[in-house]
Amino acid sequence: MENIASSEELKDEASQVQGDSGQYETESLSSNLNNDDAVITEDDLVYEKDEKAPRLVSPYDRPGKWYVVHTQSGYENKVQGNLAQRIQSMNKEDSIHEVVIPLENVVEFKQGKRVEVQKKMFPGYILVRCRMNDEVWNVIRNTPGITGFVGSANKPSPLPRREVESFLGTAGEADGQVVKRAKPRMGYEQGETVRVKEGPFADFSGEIIEINEDQLKLKVLVNIFGRETPVELEFAQVAKL
Repeated sequence: MENIASSEELKDEASQVQGDSGQYETESLSSNLNNDDAVITEDDLVYEKDEKAPRLVSPYDRPGKWYVVHTQSGYENKVQGNLAQRIQSMNKEDSIHEVVIPLENVVEFKQGKRVEVQKKMFPGYILVRCRMNDEVWNVIRNTPGITGFVGSANKPSPLPRREVESFLGTAGEADGQVVKRAKPRMGYEQGETVRVKEGPFADFSGEIIEINEDQLKLKVLVNIFGRETPVELEFAQVAKL
């Protein structure tokens, strides 16, 4: 009987151990699930997205003020280099911060294909960001190729915020990439006179009265038998005079 009792006691102990083990596994699984819920939440995901959103920066808010400088037309790049050398040689980096040639995207048509190219926004002008004083004025004004400032000769006026952002746009700081929002400008303007280079009206000239950028078409007033007649043409069918 003692042997039988001992066997039953062993069975009871084994059953208790299995019960305790099952309870431990259940509690451990529940704890892991709770930990997972604590790590990944919707708020955390939204927060991460907000952190990666690019921050827009206006060039107007950089140190100094922006001024328009007149140069010899066609020598903007050379003047930019000359001024950069003078700034360095005369130790004016703390006063003259930036020399920029404003560019814009223009859509042109070459061999019947639509091509987007960069062109100078204001030929014959550059923009300079600086802390203006008499010394800075002399450094800029006496740079070879510069003919003067836009505005008062001895006291140039800085550009307002609206014009600075219009000329230079805004930049987004995201992984060192610049976010450019400017829409490409077509190479033609209403009221401009163009020459028809192909089609039944080839070699005729006329004034642009309507521009359809979506369909890449123009309406041009062409003089036919002494009468101004509107003609619809594709961008690739005309050329600038």
